[in-house]
Amino acid sequence: MESGFGSDFGSAGGAGGKLDAGLIMEQVKVQIAVANAQELLQRMTDKCFRKCIGKPGGSLDNSEQVSEAGAGGGKRRAGSRGRSGAAPPQKCIAMCMDRYMDAWNTVSRAYNSRLQRERANM
Repeated sequence: MESGFGSDFGSAGGAGGKLDAGLIMEQVKVQIAVANAQELLQRMTDKCFRKCIGKPGGSLDNSEQVSEAGAGGGKRRAGSRGRSGAAPPQKCIAMCMDRYMDAWNTVSRAYNSRLQRERANM
């Protein structure tokens, strides 16, 4: 039973061993899309973790607790934005990831729209 990336290229030729350029292009596009999605997730994870988890404890619930009165010399956890009682880290991470994805989608739509306009003007 053949499976995997290598066998797709090997079986793409059909008669005479010629490769189907369209199939290869589609596979390359899929691989690029997967790499872009992985990079997006990695960047989003890094940024949101740095923003929401200042000093990790034994669990997310224990990360850099800050009292509502601002004990500790006025130190706030990153991302608390001056509110009394910062959001729990889990909620901060979820909100950060939602905002990151919303921003990514907005930029992607604008970029794709611009590409389409530029192609139409060629």
